Amino acid sequence: MKYAEVTCTKFVDETFSKAPVPGGGGVASLVGALGVALGGMVCNLTTGKKKYAQYEEDIQRIMKEAEGLKQTMMGMIDQDAENFLPLSKAYGLPTSTEEEKQYKEETMQAALKVAIQVPVDIVKVSYQAIKLHQELADKGSKLAISDVGCGVLCLKGAMMSGWLNVVINLSSIHDEAYVSQIKDELLPMLEEGQKICDEVYEKVLNILNS
Repeated sequence: MKYAEVTCTKFVDETFSKAPVPGGGGVASLVGALGVALGGMVCNLTTGKKKYAQYEEDIQRIMKEAEGLKQTMMGMIDQDAENFLPLSKAYGLPTSTEEEKQYKEETMQAALKVAIQVPVDIVKVSYQAIKLHQELADKGSKLAISDVGCGVLCLKGAMMSGWLNVVINLSSIHDEAYVSQIKDELLPMLEEGQKICDEVYEKVLNILNS
């Protein structure tokens, strides 16, 4: 089953079920895709408008980038499910002998690094999309400013959800250098990304209340 291609109802029902996928990673990918899609909608509602002619070049660039990020996010829905399978199988390996215990541990460690990849990418892609919404808050049509706010909130949720799925895997990985590398790469993005999201939300709210 390609989760990115099923109906909304089917996706939600599958998530609701006891099936291990789609889980937090797949849901975060979809929410991120929806968030960046809202940014794309704002671009489409802004382009060609005389009032925003000075931003036309930027809007076209943002729209092109948003399309790419949307496609990436959609692809990660099923990639996350596929990447989880080796780890799911590793949990069921026998541990009756020392050899079996060692094999399971080695298999688990390798599978954890596979399972963590999409959540890592969710954080990175969400951060990139958040930066686009930061621009749209100033350059997008004010008639669609609430959609910028909704989009950035979706992306904040996707980014933080991706991070939770990173953390749960990192906690079981014994490779300290690898763990440090992931944290050093993502923590600055998380800090700045959350700050931007909050600033964009406040800006949108102030515009709507003015």
